[in-house]
Amino acid sequence: MSRLPTNLYLIYHAHVYFDQGSLDDASTLCKRAGKELGITVGRIHTRNVGPHPHWSCQLLFNSEEFDRVISWLDSNRHGLNILVHGVTGNNLQDHTDHAAWLGDSSKLNLEIFK
Repeated sequence: MSRLPTNLYLIYHAHVYFDQGSLDDASTLCKRAGKELGITVGRIHTRNVGPHPHWSCQLLFNSEEFDRVISWLDSNRHGLNILVHGVTGNNLQDHTDHAAWLGDSSKLNLEIFK
């Protein structure tokens, strides 16, 4: 069972995961998040990047925005899976101990942090 996000850190990343079939839905979600929530939206990656085992788009927000962003993402993700993690400067811990999920979890490629 996936651990749900809790507000424990100052800064967060949410990585929206998608594939070819859900690219349009993910693009729309990320663009809407930026516009409606006023958060920073990264590039739409149509290849695996970093530890992420799926195509992804990164959203950046802080602890003051956390409750509003998580609630909005959970209500609007329409089946997309989203990794949420604190940004502490320790990439391995951020993607393991500090990680939580909206939807189903995925096994990350943690070898890049070793």
